[in-house]
Amino acid sequence: MLMNRMSEEGGALVETALSMSFLVLMLLGSVEFGRLGYGAIQVNSAAKAAAQYGAQSRTTAGDRPGMLTAAQNEYFNPSALSLASPTATSGYACNCADSGASVTCSTNSVTAPACPGSVMEVTITVQTQVSFNPLIHIPGLAGPFTLRGNAIQKVLQ
Repeated sequence: MLMNRMSEEGGALVETALSMSFLVLMLLGSVEFGRLGYGAIQVNSAAKAAAQYGAQSRTTAGDRPGMLTAAQNEYFNPSALSLASPTATSGYACNCADSGASVTCSTNSVTAPACPGSVMEVTITVQTQVSFNPLIHIPGLAGPFTLRGNAIQKVLQ
């Protein structure tokens, strides 16, 4: 009986050590998942800020450096953020206001020959991206990850 009792000593300590290591691992995973979620929200907010800046007028719709500055002011790590669009040739969509027909456009023209008697609506699409490097590297999951944000907004007349 005495020998059986001695072999059970320390069992609770071993169980606690195993449980605590699992608990710490779960806690670190939760923190990392939270960081990823926060980064994704921030990238989308930065895209929205850039689209809002670009939608102020037809002039600001073509001001890519201004949109980049607006996006970087919204993001918590400005130097890591970049604009994937709009570029000089894409990122703008134009429609006739009355019919909704798609027409070829530039952000500087107010009316289009394809929209006689109608006003042309310009819609800007802004895409942001950032490289997210996790603090904890899990084997089998490649890192860093690219987080992307997207915002679409009509340009004011």
